Amino acid sequence: MWERLEEIAKRYAEINDEMSRPEVSTDYERIQILAKERARLEDVVTLYHTYKETERQIEDSQSLLSDSADPELKALAKEELDSLEDQRESLTQDLKVALLPKDERDEKNTIVEIRAAAGGEESALFAAELFRMYSRYAERHRWQVEVLSTNETGIGGFKEIVFEIRGRGAYSRLKYESGPHRVQRVPATEASGRIHTSTATVAVLAEAEEVDVKVNDDDLRVDIFHAGGHGGQNVNKVATAVRITHLPTGLVVVCQDERSQLKNRTKAMAVLRARLLEMERSKQEEEITEERRSQVGTGDRSEKIRTYNFPQDRVTDHRIGLTAHNLPGILDGELDEIIDALITQRHAQLLVTG
Repeated sequence: MWERLEEIAKRYAEINDEMSRPEVSTDYERIQILAKERARLEDVVTLYHTYKETERQIEDSQSLLSDSADPELKALAKEELDSLEDQRESLTQDLKVALLPKDERDEKNTIVEIRAAAGGEESALFAAELFRMYSRYAERHRWQVEVLSTNETGIGGFKEIVFEIRGRGAYSRLKYESGPHRVQRVPATEASGRIHTSTATVAVLAEAEEVDVKVNDDDLRVDIFHAGGHGGQNVNKVATAVRITHLPTGLVVVCQDERSQLKNRTKAMAVLRARLLEMERSKQEEEITEERRSQVGTGDRSEKIRTYNFPQDRVTDHRIGLTAHNLPGILDGELDEIIDALITQRHAQLLVTG
């Protein structure tokens, strides 16, 4: 581990030296490549330098403790040494986590698909609340949100909504949100006050660039049609909605929210590439049907990764047994406590399994 850290620190210094050279500083493409590599190494190098400084301070405290004859000074040195050794242990653990294999998709933008599942209209309303939750979470991280496709219900819910979240590290945090989400509450339409249980499924896909997924135009069937639902006279009179079918896989993507046929096609292709990239990665691990089932499940009420219980003001993540009594805040985008706990558990698993 320490040899690897030395190699990383050495490479980081080499990158800084190269970027300072005049012939390199004017080469925009080379600078971009180097800057990207430096950014990837920076956190590890900063941690390592902090660790080395802590080691130096420990040596100083040990020397003072052994050389001094002053009882008060020795007591202070001992107290300082205990604190520094605790800090060293914590930094060692942080360095182990920092050296874990990185998911190459973590720094990518992400495409999120939310679909109403069990529960009818109440499920569709819950899907809309989940969309708002992730939108507010994105705002807190200064990420951008763009809706790619919607299928609305009559009273403000979504049968389906697909949207993109753009920002550094978006996928690295939101990937833990994939799966069935369950809500328990009394619907506004329930006269007897009985608690209903409904579900919506969330799928989180890493955005795929053209270099990640090659799509042959001959493999696509593109249908243009009139958009339905709300959209004004222009949407209804002009055929702008786009349906793209990827013939080899049967994947179908529909986008109709934009007034421009070109914009709808661009958005549809972004979703298609993301789905194809996820499918390709899934094939490396298992059959695509099993991967999809493990990510979003069937949407049945008994399946869930998280429960939002309104009567008890409780949100429970069933994967790690974490319960938070801050439901309004969580629905307003205060998700970091849950996501941080999921990341910590994942790191712990990787440290054990290698």
